[in-house]
Amino acid sequence: MIEHIELFFKSIFIDNMVFAVFLGMCSYLAVSKKVATAVGLGAAVIFVLAITVPLNWLLDQYLLQPGALQWLGPEFKEYDLSFLSFIMFIATIATMVQLVEIVVEKFSPSLYNSLGIFLPLIAVNCAILGGSLFMQSREIETLGLAVNYGISSGIGWFLAILAIASIREKIRYSNVPGPLRGLGITFIVTGLMGIGFLSFGGMLTGGDEEVKETPEVVVVEATDIKKEIENQTKIVN
Repeated sequence: MIEHIELFFKSIFIDNMVFAVFLGMCSYLAVSKKVATAVGLGAAVIFVLAITVPLNWLLDQYLLQPGALQWLGPEFKEYDLSFLSFIMFIATIATMVQLVEIVVEKFSPSLYNSLGIFLPLIAVNCAILGGSLFMQSREIETLGLAVNYGISSGIGWFLAILAIASIREKIRYSNVPGPLRGLGITFIVTGLMGIGFLSFGGMLTGGDEEVKETPEVVVVEATDIKKEIENQTKIVN
């Protein structure tokens, strides 16, 4: 249970997709002008990550890793299909994005129109692919942790785009210098938010360091050394 809680908060605040590894910046900058649009895209990203990361975990465990095909028989033990990781991951992501696009167009045409080209572009959003690749490189151990990682990573991206959308709506009525209006002030605010998220870096590291014992210092008085030298001299004489 502790590892699930730790992974959840770490993926949202410490290893945030936007502020820690700068993934998904295209959609983050382009679709963050209005809060309503940002909420719709953020929810779609959470859904896609929550589905694709566990599916790609299953593919990685039972198909792509070296020796993963052993369940088919001993003769398949030496097969290594890891070179197909990118193709399989992207195929899974593209399939789920098409499903999301169909659902959004069916039940929320206004949101579908406001998102425009950026909804199908979730398929090539590096944050989506990054979630599966980080899952693979960090060797997530169980399917439950993979589901947790997919949802928490999506929530982290959702919070990032929601925060910048809220700030951009307020900045619209602020006296921003001309050269900084638009993406200029957005980049500055993003940098400041990234610095703020860095403060969460030590949130889950407290108590991990072992307390080092202070070595005992033996203090030898000068008089004792002098007596020892005199004794040695008498013995020699």
